Formats: sequence, structure tokens, C-alpha cells
Amino acid sequence: MCEPDTKPDAASENYVYDPSRLSGAQCMGDACVVCHAKWPRPRRVLGELPDGSHAYGCDECAGIIGHQPVSAGGPLIAAR
Repeated sequence: MCEPDTKPDAASENYVYDPSRLSGAQCMGDACVVCHAKWPRPRRVLGELPDGSHAYGCDECAGIIGHQPVSAGGPLIAAR
């Protein structure tokens, strides 16, 4: 039985990206899964694909979606 205050285990906290919504470069880790930036090559793990491989993102997108601490007073820019 699941208790309401039970926290999920760490393995279930990873975001799983749908590869059908990603480009080939994003699936291969050559482009950010959020903003599609290819340079500099994304190095932050933002989640995973259904096959268990990592999904990478740039530092700016990692900060926006909460995968790194953001410095106070630092500007955040989001682009579509």
C-alpha cells in the first residue's frame, strides 16, 4: 500500500524523453533536448530515453528546468 508521504526512489525521478519528438542529433546527444543548440555540445544529463541512454542539455536549459543551482541575480533567458 502506498503512503501519501512516501517519496519516490531516485531512479523514478529521471525524466524520460519521447524519441519520436526529438531530432536525430538530440537522440544522439549532439544537440540539447530543450533548445536544439549544438554548440557547445551539451554535457548536462537532463533525463533519459526509453532505451536507457542519456538525454543531454546545455547548461542554460539545465538551469531553467531546475537541474542545477541558479545563481541569484543571474539572468535567465528562454527561447522557443
